[in-house]
Amino acid sequence: MNAIRKIFIPVYFTTIIIALSSCNQLQQQKATTTIDSTTTWAMLSFEKADSVNPVLSPGKNMFMDPILKMQIAWEKKDVFNPAIVVKEDKIYMLYRAQDMVGLPGGTSRIGLAESNDGFHFTRMAQPVFYPDNDAYKKYEWQGGCEDPRVVEDGKGTYYMTYTAYDGKVARLLVATSNDLLHWTKYGPVFADAYQGKYLDKWSKSGSIVSRYLDGKIIATKINGKYWMYWGDQFIWAATSDDLIHWIPVETGDGEQPPVPLKGEALKMPDLKIVVATRNKKFDSDLVEPGPPAILTDQGILLLYNGRNIQSTGDSSLAEGTYAAGQVLIDKNDPTKVIKRLDKNFMQPDKPYELTGQVNRVCFIEGLAQFQNKWFLYYGTADSKIAVAVRGIN
Repeated sequence: MNAIRKIFIPVYFTTIIIALSSCNQLQQQKATTTIDSTTTWAMLSFEKADSVNPVLSPGKNMFMDPILKMQIAWEKKDVFNPAIVVKEDKIYMLYRAQDMVGLPGGTSRIGLAESNDGFHFTRMAQPVFYPDNDAYKKYEWQGGCEDPRVVEDGKGTYYMTYTAYDGKVARLLVATSNDLLHWTKYGPVFADAYQGKYLDKWSKSGSIVSRYLDGKIIATKINGKYWMYWGDQFIWAATSDDLIHWIPVETGDGEQPPVPLKGEALKMPDLKIVVATRNKKFDSDLVEPGPPAILTDQGILLLYNGRNIQSTGDSSLAEGTYAAGQVLIDKNDPTKVIKRLDKNFMQPDKPYELTGQVNRVCFIEGLAQFQNKWFLYYGTADSKIAVAVRGIN
């Protein structure tokens, strides 16, 4: 990605106050954007914080694993794909960390780090969320707990969607907390939907529609229901009454998918595709939700991740490149796309984004309104964590 992409946060974000300010501690490498600046519905103009990135790298802390009953260097291999919470004038990062034990990718646990400025983080020595000898071990062991996203309910409870991986199937699960340290697990989000039809199907990446208010990300109902976007091939939708039990949105009678089904989608032909892959674009191979979706006056703004395949996608991007896009969805019909960026607004171009566990990856997942700026956190090459900021001159 170019170091700076000029985009405008539109005035319709009436619930959000944006004040541009400079940050003398960072010297940005400037470049010309390739995004149409008249696309005023999108949230753009992010700058990679080159002087501090990556903001989090693998660590050496040890952890007594309750299943293996041995000390594990739980974040030695890789750290990536964080969720972000603003609390008490600090940014809290819940991030995925991998060890080097067991499966080829190790076991994933979720760590917690905090920052006063959004750039420099102090991490806790122990993970705050991990596979244990509990009712959910069968879903989480030995692959672990991956890729958190966190929202609030406005009453002091945090809801975290995360991926549990047993080594064969990825499942979307949910947990709650009042302090980000102690969590209550509730299991697979689709366990009760359609008599368990989707319990053992591949599911990931739960992005709950929310309002971003004074730094908080508040899950917000639309027409009496919470909405969530999910999936890692196509982006599907689900609804809920309580943020814990979710029902996938299926197609209507005779409704045809916008693109041919492939991969895991062939096992779930009844799901309604909200955001599909596109030929000749950066998101030709798959699309996957990013941070919690933003409810705005003009619609639901979803920042998402796309993977390229050169044979049918963007020939200017290398095979397998993960880049970030944006789509605007009708807030009165959260399954209807209104507008979509033709080009990505972030792509890998830094050494730590180009080479790692998975090469050429910028995977956006955490977004925060903090100190009159927007902070967008992302995994780099599935190995480290970086940040891009809107509002740095």
